[in-house]
Amino acid sequence: MKPILEMKEMVELIRTITNMYNHGWDERNGGNVSVLLEEKTVKEYLDPAKVLREIPTGFEAPELEGKYFLVTGTGKYFKNVQYAPEENLGIVRLTDGGKTAELLWGYSDGGKFTSEFPAHMMSHVARLKVDPQNRVVMHCHPANLLAMTYVHDLDEKQFTRTLWQMCTECIVVFPDGVNVLPWMLCGTNEIGEATAEKMKTARLVVWSQHGIYGAGKDLDETFGLIETAEKGAEIYMKIAHLPRVNTITDEQMHLLEKRFGVKARAGYLN
Repeated sequence: MKPILEMKEMVELIRTITNMYNHGWDERNGGNVSVLLEEKTVKEYLDPAKVLREIPTGFEAPELEGKYFLVTGTGKYFKNVQYAPEENLGIVRLTDGGKTAELLWGYSDGGKFTSEFPAHMMSHVARLKVDPQNRVVMHCHPANLLAMTYVHDLDEKQFTRTLWQMCTECIVVFPDGVNVLPWMLCGTNEIGEATAEKMKTARLVVWSQHGIYGAGKDLDETFGLIETAEKGAEIYMKIAHLPRVNTITDEQMHLLEKRFGVKARAGYLN
């Protein structure tokens, strides 16, 4: 077997998690990430027959039967992942219609996957139906997006349009827009189901007064989605109290659509 810490997805996740922490997105144990792994990749590093223990998930996801995930642990500080990955990360395989997670590696201190595991898995199910190449679900607490939910209308169209107007690249990076949930109790199946429903139409879902969920084909894409939305929110929070003299117009955003070959979410531009 190859050394597990040399697996490409492992290396990239540790690097990304460290970057997220350094950006201030994941204070203490705030935030979580899950990566869908190919079975053939897992078999290069682990024996799938060697199950360390079984962990009940508390939900069902038959669409993910037999799927492997690299997932951050509950209560784990992102700043520590690079120093002790085997304690802070785990690789699990879903069985029993998603009701059981077989631990194949990690959580060496007796821990388990993030408390937001239901929201992650339900979001994976939703995004895979839209894009079979989706591999990553990422949750974090970017300060400006969080602040924006206190002072901006939570209507999804208006929230999206404001972000698009803040930075030229926003409509290019997330033309599908940003969906928004009102405050809900975290770590529950209910918020997982609500997030998955929103994931059907956008790769970014804001949890009001909490943070954001992003989904993508790989860690770079998903990180970049959140990073770009957060930059838009940062600019908004800097100018929200000031009279706006200039903006990016709908006509200009249509030019960006043509230039970069993207299509804005239907009905969001005039």
